[in-house]
Amino acid sequence: MQKTQPLKLILATSFILSAISGAAIAQQETVVPATKVTYGDYQNWRLLAISHRQDKKTLRAILGNNKAIEAARQGQTQTWPDGTVFAKVVWKETTHPSWPQAIVPGDFEKAEAMIKDSKKYASTGGWGFGYWEGKNLKMYPQEKSQECFACHVAVKAHDYVFTKPVLQ
Repeated sequence: MQKTQPLKLILATSFILSAISGAAIAQQETVVPATKVTYGDYQNWRLLAISHRQDKKTLRAILGNNKAIEAARQGQTQTWPDGTVFAKVVWKETTHPSWPQAIVPGDFEKAEAMIKDSKKYASTGGWGFGYWEGKNLKMYPQEKSQECFACHVAVKAHDYVFTKPVLQ
């Protein structure tokens, strides 16, 4: 059973990347750009990492804006620089219809954000928390941000970030 976990992770990564690429291509061909989003269109950002939340039964692609990608490549992740933005794109997990051993993305659930601004979000470790509604980034109210931050305190030693970038 343990030997199948890396294979499942590789398969899940492939399907997530395909889904993101397909969504970005479809959007570019069929949707007229809306007003510019403050932090950009996350669907065009690069992949930093993936995660599988067994407790929530979800697969997640963690994408980064240019500032996040640059910091990850330079190894500046112990304290992420201001201007770093992560998009956590979440799908419910399901099994592949032709390969039941493979966990793959199912229905899209949500896209959430973490924004590093050490002054503006000082009360939550320098991070603001939000979500995308279509192309619009909306920040969570203070109460919800505190709830998000409470979970991230577990990784205070890593600047409150669970993500371990796969780029170097």
